[in-house]
Amino acid sequence: MKKKVALITDSVASLPAEIKQRYDVTIMPLNISFNGKLYRDGVDLSPAEAYRMLQEKPEQFFASPASIGEYLNIFKKTAETAEGILCITLSSRLSGMNNAARLAISQYLEDSPQVPVELLDSRNAAAGEGLIVSAAIEASISGKNLSEVSRIAQEVKDKVQVAAVLETIRYVYRTGRIPKMTARFGSFLNIRPLITIAEGRVKVTGLARDRESGMAGIIKQMKSKVQSRPVHIGIAHADDLEAGERLKEHLRSEFNCVELWMTDFSPVMAYATGTGVLLVAYYTDNQGDELWQK
Repeated sequence: MKKKVALITDSVASLPAEIKQRYDVTIMPLNISFNGKLYRDGVDLSPAEAYRMLQEKPEQFFASPASIGEYLNIFKKTAETAEGILCITLSSRLSGMNNAARLAISQYLEDSPQVPVELLDSRNAAAGEGLIVSAAIEASISGKNLSEVSRIAQEVKDKVQVAAVLETIRYVYRTGRIPKMTARFGSFLNIRPLITIAEGRVKVTGLARDRESGMAGIIKQMKSKVQSRPVHIGIAHADDLEAGERLKEHLRSEFNCVELWMTDFSPVMAYATGTGVLLVAYYTDNQGDELWQK
């Protein structure tokens, strides 16, 4: 029996195991190049292994999107067991994944247009992208068709907010998002950058004296926006499980969480952030629908 909707996303969403177990989501890995050798993110390399590589030789660590051919093969295979396909990608302003998927869909529909495919640019990444995929999973499990699942994912995309505190300013400087003098000053004082993902791009929004004060500021801002409403929260940590667990329990006690999970911060993104990142993605559910919680 075919699924009504098959879901495809990419490895940067870093979906935790409990979400992937609820629904058979196809994960398209990005590629990681290290010392001239190519690895598939999350397939050939675990996050811990990738982080060790990044710390060992950051100048030899690079990421690249999946190819058009890889996406085309996935669409053809998935079409055999689905009535419709929704592909949700990392922000097109951060990677070429969306463009590769779009070109593959165009070619797929020319060859075998029987099964419709829709593409959603998440304009997000990490746990922010993951929350959008999670909402699509819930809609698919409830029996909704492709257009309905796509609409719900779009609605969540428009609501998700993401904020993070980095452990160091050094990696962000490489991306050109912080001026050279600011980076030198911040590195000397051991200041932590605060970032958000807005309009599909990563933006530096401020600086904090340490990670704890930076996250406290993020949670304070969350409280002003969420208040007592039901909230969906995804947490990502970059090679610091203990800090992620502490943050998860703190958020559980502070908010009316109808969805709360934690995952790894993608090593692909860590090229621009370094390790030690703590990220929170969230959106409120005005209707207060009861969703699963982990």
